[in-house]
Amino acid sequence: MGRILRPDPRAVAAVASLAAVAVLVTLLVRHPANILTVGLALLCVLLATVAGTAVAALREQPSTGATPPGPPDAGPPVLDADTLDALDSAAVRAKLEELDDLRDR
Repeated sequence: MGRILRPDPRAVAAVASLAAVAVLVTLLVRHPANILTVGLALLCVLLATVAGTAVAALREQPSTGATPPGPPDAGPPVLDADTLDALDSAAVRAKLEELDDLRDR
């Protein structure tokens, strides 16, 4: 049911742009000289706005094959003072050597 209420933005953009072109062609070919002209012009603007909004919504959707955006690669983990206090000196030296090896790469 949710799919019916939220159609694909590509479909909305295509239908709205085709409808806007049809209304514009009707305005240019028939030249109605009454309130119908104003109504058709407003309908054309409304449909063009809907098409533009659908295209903008399509651009904001995440692509299916890409990885989700996340924090940039921060490099190797950093030891803080609490971690250093909790570890014994041999483990600290081993961790620091490991970090130095990673930085050298």
